[in-house]
Amino acid sequence: MASLSSGRPLDRSVPLTLNFHPDRMAGDHPILAGLAQDGVYRSQFVTGTSNGGLTAYPGGDRWRWESRIFGGAYDSVPGEQRPVYGALNFRRQETGAAPRFGSAHFRLTAQTLERATFCYPDSAAEPSDFGVADRMHLIELAESDSQDALDDYIEAQVHGPVLLDRHLEALVLDPSFRGTAVEEAARRLPCRTEWHGGFRLTVAELRRHADYRGQEFVDLGAEISRGGLLDPRIIGDAARTGRYATQSLKRVWHCLARFGAPAPRRPGAPAPRRPGAWPAREPGSRGAVRGGGRP
Repeated sequence: MASLSSGRPLDRSVPLTLNFHPDRMAGDHPILAGLAQDGVYRSQFVTGTSNGGLTAYPGGDRWRWESRIFGGAYDSVPGEQRPVYGALNFRRQETGAAPRFGSAHFRLTAQTLERATFCYPDSAAEPSDFGVADRMHLIELAESDSQDALDDYIEAQVHGPVLLDRHLEALVLDPSFRGTAVEEAARRLPCRTEWHGGFRLTVAELRRHADYRGQEFVDLGAEISRGGLLDPRIIGDAARTGRYATQSLKRVWHCLARFGAPAPRRPGAPAPRRPGAWPAREPGSRGAVRGGGRP
């Protein structure tokens, strides 16, 4: 991959993040409980779950994309040895580099950058532009492009294991999960827990964007909403009822992630107070962010 890359070295303070939905099930147990027990963040070839497409099997789309990008290097290896996917948070978004794939994210240590490869756009688009930490022209490429906000990320493939006790700086959660089983499970992980400003969307605002994913998903969002509002916890609760198609709820999430994201913060600024946003908590109060970290 290095031979296909060009550009200046990457600023090693730019974080690599893995976005996911922290309240979903992996098999018969909650995903965070499984991570706490296993201690390893595994690829969809092992878990059989994904926040994107479910094509991680021999001959599937994900298998073909990896075969193309890595010249067949992973074609015959066990799923445990395949890369895991994240994104380079070059815009330093508090919700992670690719919220399209979930309201929470793991922020990895800077050392993981050295064994990551990158592409732009997403590997599903069969890209021809690649990067590594020492040769990174993809940021300039992405900054000059005009992608939709949910597609505005540089995909990362992390090679080798991602061990929770060695390779994570923090788990960053949406505040809708405060005081829930998700927060309780997060406290059992060997990394600190942080909170971002929160995804929150009124049904009235959702109805203004029926052309984004379609009217049927606006109607579904309105159906599952509570008090005229949507947040990640509400969508997750709907998913666990088994009454709704996973792909349909994914599109409702896209609407929430696209139009209900927290306002960007200026460096050093306190959390913004959007109309209807989750209230900020004073330092030292229950649920206050631990450990600081990047915005």
